[in-house]
This record gives sequence, C-alpha cells and structure tokens, in this order.
Amino acid sequence: MTAIVRHASIHPPERPGVPAAHNFSVDVEEYFQVSAFESRVARSEWERFESRVGREVSRLLDQLTRHDARGTFFVLGWVAERKPALVRLIARAGHEIASHGWDHVRVTEQTPRAFRASVRRSKQVLEDITGVPVLGYRAPSFSIVPGGEWALDILIEEGYRYDSSLFPVRRPGYGYPGGRRDPHWLERPAGQLAEMPPATLRWCGLQLPAAGGAYFRLLPYRLVRTALRQCEDRCQPGTFYIHPWELDPTQPRFPVSWLTRVRHYGGLGRTEARLDRLLAEFRFTAMRDTVAALAAPSPPPGDRPQWRNARDLRAS
Repeated sequence: MTAIVRHASIHPPERPGVPAAHNFSVDVEEYFQVSAFESRVARSEWERFESRVGREVSRLLDQLTRHDARGTFFVLGWVAERKPALVRLIARAGHEIASHGWDHVRVTEQTPRAFRASVRRSKQVLEDITGVPVLGYRAPSFSIVPGGEWALDILIEEGYRYDSSLFPVRRPGYGYPGGRRDPHWLERPAGQLAEMPPATLRWCGLQLPAAGGAYFRLLPYRLVRTALRQCEDRCQPGTFYIHPWELDPTQPRFPVSWLTRVRHYGGLGRTEARLDRLLAEFRFTAMRDTVAALAAPSPPPGDRPQWRNARDLRAS
C-alpha cells in the first residue's frame, strides 16, 4: 500500500529576501556503525571500538551556536544508552532530540515486530534521558522504501508525529521514487504523519539527491546550495543532514572496497569549512518547528492546507 499524501504549501517570507528557515539534522552514530561497514564490523564487536561521537557532536554544537542555528539530532538508542550525558548536552543547547532507531539496522532488514521494538525502545530511552517527548524518526540509510510503508503505520501507533526517511530519489540501496519533495502530511490506515523529506535538486528533468552526507562532501558546494535555493523559490523549507563522523578526518580506517572508501572517507577534511559556509548562508531550525508550522492535516474538503509563520503560530 502506498503512502497517501496531502499537499501543503507555505506563505512567502514576510519580507522579500529573507529566506525561510531550513531543517538542519544530524544522524548521531559512531563511525563504525555505518551501514556500508556491516560486512566488516559486526554489531557484537561495537563495544571494542574507540568511541569518537562525543567529540564530534561537541564540535557540531559549537558550530551551530556560532551561527545561531538549531537542529534535530536523530540519535541511535545504542549511543544514547551509553552516552546519556551527550544526549542531555544536545538538548540543553536548544536542539531537538529524535530517534534513529536502536542499532542502525535498515528497515528493509527488519520484521514489523523487530521494527516496533526498535522504535519503541529508542523513543523510551531518549525520553527518559531528556524528559521531553520524542516526535521524530529517521530510518538508518533512509531505508523506508516502496513496499515498506507498514513502518509508517507503526511509527504512528508508537506515538511519533513525523518521519524523515522518504528520500524522493531513485538510487541503489534506498530512495522513495515519486515521493513529494516538500514537507507534507501522510494519511495512513493508522492515522496521519508529517513527512520531512531530504532535499533534492531538480536538474534537466531529473530529481537528484542533494541533502547532505557524501553529496555535501564529495560534490561541488553549489549542489546543496542550489537545492536549498530551489526550496526557497517554492517557499518551502529544505532538509539538510550530516553525521558527526563526517567532521572527523582522522577516524580509524576499515579495509573496504575502493568505492566505499571514496564515499565514506572522501572529503572529510573539508566538511567543517563547508558547513560553516552553509550555516552562514542559510537559516536553520529544528524539524519540530517546521512540523509545528505545518497546517492542520485535516482541512475541510476542497481547502488547501497552508503553512504558517512559526512566530505567528506561537502567538496564536
């Protein structure tokens, strides 16, 4: 069963030339937990590797503070359980805590029962640490794909308000071809769920991934910049993502294929400078703010739901 969507739009900025705030997101995981390393690093061996996520998250927090930016940190339950002080540090800095599942198993490799256990356990641990409800979820490797929409129903049943897993591109390993590019409401048998898709670039009739990660590190900076400008042209917020290990050029190396080496280790030395440039050029906020500004998901028939300015929403 495919996901039914309800169209959404936002009002233009109050003042010409002032862009809407985009969504800044971080997938909080260790360098050895990347899906591409699964054949080399068994989950049973994770404990024996040096933890480096705390240092890199602290660097990210410093960058965000310098640029007066807020973001959403999708934290693995495995990391949160071992580093509760890090989760509290992120929350105290004014950022949103959301779930990245428990142990970075792709949704395509889980049964519905296992997936439910993962999102329930991670949500509970994060809420116990912060005392704040966890509203959002992002699948490891954006692994909610066509045919896996059952996962969206489970998220609704487990109390999640939004998802950020449906990457509207076609590529090996993940992607939700035909998905909408902008924030929207999904109508599912279990209820309604806001979807925050990663940013894409429209070029020569193609829809290309341009939301962050390796696309940010390896390809020209203007790829992500143009994608976010296209979002602004549509009066829509774009979603950017990054991992803490992408700011760590000295991380231990694993013996992997040349393609994986390029994708994972390429461009690590320039991530921080590029990120500074991006944060200086665009305004960023947490996804909870975008969801709060998204109009009610059930308007009267024939009405077109609208986005509202976040300040207006808080004042109402």
